[in-house]
Amino acid sequence: MYLIRELFNAKPGKAKELVKKFKQAIPHFEKTEGGKNYKIMTDAVSTYWTVVMEYEVEDMGAYFSDLRGSTATPELQEIMKGYTDLVEGGKREVFLLE
Repeated sequence: MYLIRELFNAKPGKAKELVKKFKQAIPHFEKTEGGKNYKIMTDAVSTYWTVVMEYEVEDMGAYFSDLRGSTATPELQEIMKGYTDLVEGGKREVFLLE
């Protein structure tokens, strides 16, 4: 089992909008990317306007295949519309759960 942690540097004042989008999108991500146990976190003591989406996947090969090969549904496209206007950057971390 792997833990995926995606860290987003939201633009100033835009973290709440990003969190809202992710919360709406989680059911779609679960179907298309095979993740489970999704959590959305915001900074308490970190870089300002940090939003983290964390989840678990069973198979990294399937995860990356689904991630690269999936096309977003029209509903997910609508939810994530304007997403890039809310972020300045970020990164993805992958951990093996022991």
